[in-house]
Amino acid sequence: MGDEFLIAALVYVIACLGLVLYLQKQSSKLKNKVDALTVLVKESDRQREAVKRELNELRSGTIGMGRKVVELEKKMAKQSEILNEASQQDPQAKLYSRAVKMVALGAGIDELMQECELPKAEAELLLRLHKK
Repeated sequence: MGDEFLIAALVYVIACLGLVLYLQKQSSKLKNKVDALTVLVKESDRQREAVKRELNELRSGTIGMGRKVVELEKKMAKQSEILNEASQQDPQAKLYSRAVKMVALGAGIDELMQECELPKAEAELLLRLHKK
């Protein structure tokens, strides 16, 4: 009975050692996976920060461009006013403005020549430039 007990205890100890070795191996594999995931998380954080910086730069650039667009729109409106005033003061420009409007309404060369007192070449040119 003593030998059987000793053999059983020996088998039990060997099984426990095998289990301990197996668990150490699994623990080592899990540690390697955790280390790899930690590296991936750190890389993801670094990339997220880089994207965040780029987004802030784009936002700043967009704000600057928006200001420039508003400034340009103001300048264009001012230039448009100046052009309108100039066209109102110049009688020749009034005739051309009227001729352009007539072309838009479908007037022909003869109508332009009669109503706006334009030479035929100018009437043809206006018609070609502004006809839809």
